[in-house]
Amino acid sequence: MRIIVVGGAGTIGRRLVPALRSRGHQVIVAGRTSGEVCVDLAAPATIEAMYRRTGPVDAVVSIGAHGALDEFATLTSDALAENMRAKFFGQAELVLTGQRLCADAASFTLTSGIFADQAWPGVTGGGVISGALHSFVLSAAIELPRGMRVNVVSPTLVGDSTETFSSYFPGMRAVPMDELVGHYLACVEGSATGQVVRAYG
Repeated sequence: MRIIVVGGAGTIGRRLVPALRSRGHQVIVAGRTSGEVCVDLAAPATIEAMYRRTGPVDAVVSIGAHGALDEFATLTSDALAENMRAKFFGQAELVLTGQRLCADAASFTLTSGIFADQAWPGVTGGGVISGALHSFVLSAAIELPRGMRVNVVSPTLVGDSTETFSSYFPGMRAVPMDELVGHYLACVEGSATGQVVRAYG
């Protein structure tokens, strides 16, 4: 399969991209400042431009956008909207535009996070975004044309990021990288659609 991995140069991508290539897939890495194709999930025009440049692909995996931490006492609706631009609307746009430009039976695998299901201080925006992604996938799965599929992987703290982020989320169990990569591979190579894959370790 020809597969675009948005954010493929990041923490998860550094494990996922080699795994996909080792299984015979042709992988195109896309990102704002790295990869073979430029795309900014906060700028919808760049998403269509990415698809036009690559031509029809068989799968799209998005692991490239992250929600910011926030302080609830000073959080505003404008800050929530800004936080959602790439992480929610950008990922939704990958599907909305991709349904026209990707190959028949193409799959989309998005990334949300544990805060859709587990409350934690400082991540109200992240919880809202992830919950919205889960609802979007459930609806998109029954609407997509031409046999297309869509799923979302919802990780907890990622194994390779524990040194950087564990102080922000004390006591949170990390998901091992091999397990997490396996979830993405199953979404790309399997037949499921409309699934929220809770990779909570």
